[in-house]
Amino acid sequence: MNVITLTPEQARRRLVTPEDMVSCSLAFIDCKLPGSNLKQNYSFIGPGVTQSSSQVVNIPEPHGFNIGAAAMPKGVTNNLHLHFTAEVFLIHEGTWRFRWGANGEHEAVFSAPAILTVPTWIFRGFTNVSKEETSGMVYTVLGGDNTGGIIWHPSILEAASEYELYLSKENMLIDVNAGDRLPEKSALLAPLSPEDIAALRDYSPEEMRQRAVTGEERRWSSEGLLDAVLPGHGAEIAPVIGYGISQDRHSVPPVTQPHGFSVEWLRLQAEHQVGRHLCPDIQVIMVFKGTLEVTWNRDGEEVSVIAPERSVVSLPANSWRRYRARGHDAEFILTTRGDQRKRLYWDEEVLREAKAYGRGLDPDGYVCRVALLPATARRAGARMETLSDGSE
Repeated sequence: MNVITLTPEQARRRLVTPEDMVSCSLAFIDCKLPGSNLKQNYSFIGPGVTQSSSQVVNIPEPHGFNIGAAAMPKGVTNNLHLHFTAEVFLIHEGTWRFRWGANGEHEAVFSAPAILTVPTWIFRGFTNVSKEETSGMVYTVLGGDNTGGIIWHPSILEAASEYELYLSKENMLIDVNAGDRLPEKSALLAPLSPEDIAALRDYSPEEMRQRAVTGEERRWSSEGLLDAVLPGHGAEIAPVIGYGISQDRHSVPPVTQPHGFSVEWLRLQAEHQVGRHLCPDIQVIMVFKGTLEVTWNRDGEEVSVIAPERSVVSLPANSWRRYRARGHDAEFILTTRGDQRKRLYWDEEVLREAKAYGRGLDPDGYVCRVALLPATARRAGARMETLSDGSE
């Protein structure tokens, strides 16, 4: 295994703080429509589905998924469109009404913190319906390195044309009022026909509700990570989408449909930590509460970054890292590439300390009481622990 060691400069480039985030108000074709002109769009990792060449992407490195956000004042709407790859909404602030269906005829309301995954090939839109006047914030995870763009509802394309906004066949924005040349009609993106729209799958409110996990519905596990038994550690984990890093054999994610990535909550008490470990898959942290310190490297100089609330941190595959909640309790979301169950390799010191508390990993990689394992299982677990130093 080729273990990655980060320099301080490389570590800082993998952190996107609120001060690093650059919004784009002209990212989509509905950007000038009344009720939608005040939304701000962000691309933190990958370009997502932006239709503007001026969109700033903080970390363009391919991750297998894209991460962005929309900041929208109360009453502002993101209009009906559909995606070809998975779209997951992570509601950080505010209350939001989501609409979906051929003409947005279905709806449901969710408040922070909540996670909702919307199926591909259906129209969806959302509106900030918060009681507060301040802007709300919704993060998004989009599947794949190339999302293929989006298709807007024909009614939105027609409304945008009144403001001289069009889409090319490459799904890029053409703003005639800003000086763009309007090409021939054959070079413009054609709207879906009524027949094509009628053929799209319809999801009932009951079906969509099964694809959402609210804050109250999170099922926290105190045995999701091997080091949780250690003093000053104690991280809890709550899976949401797919099989992530949880080492609790009883833990089942509420959403199991393949997305190309997993999504799970982690939380730490103030000044507690997740011990040093390595993940073979690229990961991204989104800090939803508190401040998180992320420290890389095992051999040589450690390097750290401080990620305040709203920050996004990219964690390269095959790198040693540990996390600490700075000053206050912290909650963060971990997105990991791949639909498979992920395996963590723990530092030898963590393994020794956990064993002293009677905890280890069974041959399937789940946390268990070491005393319960027969000799054959202990040997298998020991072989897994040998891998845990990052060597092959």
